Amino acid sequence: MARKADKKPQKSQIVAFKVEDDLARFLDALPNKSEFIRKAIIAQFGMTCPLCAGSGVVDKGIHDHYAGVIAGSNTRPCEKCKTAVTFPMSVEAAPPADRERVRQFLHGGPLYCPKCYQTAPPCHDCGWHVMMEKIAEHFKKVHSHSHLPLTLSQNWSSQKWFPR
Repeated sequence: MARKADKKPQKSQIVAFKVEDDLARFLDALPNKSEFIRKAIIAQFGMTCPLCAGSGVVDKGIHDHYAGVIAGSNTRPCEKCKTAVTFPMSVEAAPPADRERVRQFLHGGPLYCPKCYQTAPPCHDCGWHVMMEKIAEHFKKVHSHSHLPLTLSQNWSSQKWFPR
């Protein structure tokens, strides 16, 4: 079943919370306050950067050393056919036709080439494309309720929760 790649899901719930005056002024100055808050919350369920330890800033020496390493390490074999697949550092940097495939990988799912992504069926729970022979492993890793923090993290990064 084909879906329009850039269609955003409808938001049906309103969440309110109190903040200090300075933070309120900062949020009011943003072009899209809701999108900023959604991304900030979702980022908290993600992984901490091993270079900056979550601070968002690295020293110049670390930056200079790892910039080339990161730029030269954006290729990985397709999970199914083992063909080399180049991936961008963000979903927005991917061509529109590849964004769902790239989003899946960047949020912890398997990376497939465009051809294999289309042949791997989507999971009924999260929408990630997963090869049939890997579905049991996928459910154990992503949908297991034995570890609540992992489950929360995976559900927030799944397609039904992550903003488009």
